[in-house]
Amino acid sequence: MTLATHLARLLAYDDWANRETLTAMKAADSPPARALRLLAHIVGAERLWLGRLEGEPPTTPVWPEWTLAECELGLAELPGRWRDVLGDLGAANLARRVAYTNTKGEPWENTVLDILTHVVVHGAYHRGQIAADLRAAGREPAYTDFIHSARKRYIE
Repeated sequence: MTLATHLARLLAYDDWANRETLTAMKAADSPPARALRLLAHIVGAERLWLGRLEGEPPTTPVWPEWTLAECELGLAELPGRWRDVLGDLGAANLARRVAYTNTKGEPWENTVLDILTHVVVHGAYHRGQIAADLRAAGREPAYTDFIHSARKRYIE
């Protein structure tokens, strides 16, 4: 398996886990406000990173105030955009450095590989927070462990 193939698999996992989280939040009828804010942030942050990789200015706040329906629409667009980015990947592109300014106005530079790794880990971190919020509110969170998705062949 090439590194690009592995990254595609990780982003497929990210998509699956985000959709599972959305499903659990929809089943909760009225999910906790913080959980909704975190899901919107996952979408906003992924859009931000996609824009940085594509050399485009941000089109979405990193912390958008969205409804569950707006989160669902945002999540639906991400897989295709990630596939487009991954379609151009090779070893040289993974090492390419991307210059950007963070939300605090600080200039930074990271490799494409670091950015793609961050996106997957960032989403997992916040999905864990969403799961804790749902459980604290007496609702059932989604089971989004990577190994579960691999065992069940939800991702290939």
